[in-house]
Amino acid sequence: MMKEPSVESAVFAGGCFWCLVEPFDKKKGIIEVISGYTGGSGQYPWYKEVQSGLTGHMEAVKIVYDLSFISYKELLDIFWMLIDPTDPDGQFSDRGGQYASAVFYGNERQKREAEESRDQLDSSGRFCKPVVTPIRPLENFYPAEEYHQDFYKKNPFRYALYHQGSGRAAFLKEHWPPDNSHLRDSLSDLQFRVTQENGTEPPFDNEYWDFYGEGIYVDIVSGEPLFSSKDKYGSGCGWPSFSKPILSAYVKEKIDLSHRMTRTEVRSKNADSHLGHIFPDGPGPSGNRYCINSAALRFIPKEEMEKEGYGDLLLLFSF
Repeated sequence: MMKEPSVESAVFAGGCFWCLVEPFDKKKGIIEVISGYTGGSGQYPWYKEVQSGLTGHMEAVKIVYDLSFISYKELLDIFWMLIDPTDPDGQFSDRGGQYASAVFYGNERQKREAEESRDQLDSSGRFCKPVVTPIRPLENFYPAEEYHQDFYKKNPFRYALYHQGSGRAAFLKEHWPPDNSHLRDSLSDLQFRVTQENGTEPPFDNEYWDFYGEGIYVDIVSGEPLFSSKDKYGSGCGWPSFSKPILSAYVKEKIDLSHRMTRTEVRSKNADSHLGHIFPDGPGPSGNRYCINSAALRFIPKEEMEKEGYGDLLLLFSF
């Protein structure tokens, strides 16, 4: 018996393909995520044709992945959490068949697993309406124009504006809330509200705003090292301020459109804790001010770093 290849493709349609790339792109085992068109008549359609609905094509993504790291079932689990599978006529603010949802299978195993996954979702009672996303054979897939590829990376502000404004973000948060209840036992009410619910503590009334001990600040949830006292300074804003993180790879940035403002949010890389925001009024070459909530941080004095497992970061204080 021939061994199945370790690399295969999955094709999902779920409304605007901009919103289906990022969640897959960041998973281990994903080789490539391509935005494109499938399910219609005629070859090599272009965006305006598909938008018109005349060709029958749907916006979709083709996910090339390594089966030794991630399974088709896992991809399906991610897909269901990105769409409204009860809507037969589009997705969120995008209406019409070109924006409907569908799973396009490439082999009989994918068909079987897709049908089983859909039936499990339907019987779970998560939605008050039946799941109607069809399972269809894949006949063709045409990559979309280069402008649409990796749109979330090329146009983060427009992507964030669309993702929120379309109603997709609110729907997904309502039906797939993160299960972080276990953290209520280890965090104070304020720490939980800040890190898990994107809250903000009061200025000038928090633990580290005017504290300048020598050491590092780590994520209160996961212990990830985030900031060093060497980069902390008094900005006068009432919250701890840093000119930079210990390493840029330790944090991630996200467009924040809440409170009728456009800001850049800072989150921890692994725990995904909300930390604060970045503002362009800081010192140093970058000009950045990392304005961080004390409630998101735990301070580890320099003399305790070795004992706490951060001995490799003592190098920060050797020059």
